[in-house]
Amino acid sequence: MSQRGVRRIALLALAGAGALAGVVVLGSDLIIGSSTAAIISDSPKEVMDEAWQIVFRDYLDTTGKYTEDRWKTLRKDVLNKSYGNTKDAYEAIRGMLATLDDPYTRFLDPREFKEMQIDTSGELSGVGIQLSLDKDTKELIVVSPIDGSPASRADVKPKDVITQINGKSTKGMSTEDAVKLIRGPAGSKVSIQLRRNKSQLISVDLIRDRIEIHAVDSRLNTTPDGIKVGYIRLKQFNANATKDMRQAIKELEDKGAQGYVLDLRSNPGGLLMASVEIARQWLDDGVIVSTKTRDGVQDIKRAGGKALTKAPVVVLVNEGSASASEILSGALQDNNRAVLVGQKTFGKGLVQSVRGLSDGSGMTVTIAKYLTPSGRDIHKYGIQPDITAKLSEEDARNLKFEQLGTRSDPQYKVAETTLSKQLNAASTGVIKAKIYNPASSNLPAALGAGEE
Repeated sequence: MSQRGVRRIALLALAGAGALAGVVVLGSDLIIGSSTAAIISDSPKEVMDEAWQIVFRDYLDTTGKYTEDRWKTLRKDVLNKSYGNTKDAYEAIRGMLATLDDPYTRFLDPREFKEMQIDTSGELSGVGIQLSLDKDTKELIVVSPIDGSPASRADVKPKDVITQINGKSTKGMSTEDAVKLIRGPAGSKVSIQLRRNKSQLISVDLIRDRIEIHAVDSRLNTTPDGIKVGYIRLKQFNANATKDMRQAIKELEDKGAQGYVLDLRSNPGGLLMASVEIARQWLDDGVIVSTKTRDGVQDIKRAGGKALTKAPVVVLVNEGSASASEILSGALQDNNRAVLVGQKTFGKGLVQSVRGLSDGSGMTVTIAKYLTPSGRDIHKYGIQPDITAKLSEEDARNLKFEQLGTRSDPQYKVAETTLSKQLNAASTGVIKAKIYNPASSNLPAALGAGEE
């Protein structure tokens, strides 16, 4: 295929769990590519072949549905057909990618592609739901609502299944189609039906709004026995997260924090490098994450010897902690830097790159998966906490947003108690295994443990 007119508009490692419903995202500083303007192609088949070539060159098969011979045969089939208009060609591309059975490798028309660019302003428009498509059931699943968003205020929860949008069944619906229905002008209403716990149906009316996201909330708590605990809630790995985390740690260090509770509950992920840089703020040494492409393990990210604190850490996670959250929590756990408390995480550890096509459309394609420092495969399996602490349905209903990270928060109480035991053990010289020692950081030599 001639490369004339082909522009790679964006090549970006995404560490987020799914599509943000009702979100407009823009951000030029996160785009890697030519400064030359995209050339619009008159040939739908050229765009089809570009999409085919991207998969052929870079796709990492995690479903077992891809073979090189089958993909070559499919190329002949789609290029031998005639397409009356661009819409028909786009549907053919979607059909071609659907044979991969990978919900994260998908085609975006020019409008969809423009809207899914990464947002650097920290301001979102919509209802604040992050969606993913379940690989097995093909149902639309809520990864997590964004704190303070209309969805969060309406008590939408991680793992809820969206069954209807404005009375329309979501059966067979893609995340992009769902986002189109959920998105709309601020102040307008969208009605969704949710299925919770397999059988409970809940109808929710949401008023769309502008959502300003502050990546970090923090404060200094004091335990009943006088221990000063730095509480940091990281809500999203956006472009401001690294700066906000650094500021929070430094302020809490100045206030005399003796240990930390890092709250990653319902954090749906975001930018890969944000998770790496934040891990470096807690780690002096050790592997943070490695990336496995179809060529093997590569691109190993390590700590840089510049941890901002050596105080002990407890990390709070739940089923809404996804992707970049799993990278960070896995790195701290494998390096014996933190104790994890809560529930098993979401289990999304695939890397997508965002590629622009020559007519202004684009696609996301799975090119790799993440491995924790010890070689654990995050995808599907998630990260198991060291200490399980569940939130009952009654507790979840009664817990108010402003009570997160207080002693009215049952999971936080477990985290705080765990931290207090660590600090008391350290002060008496007993059981120091989980107290961070940079000289004993985990530096795994056998990354091949993640090989399949």
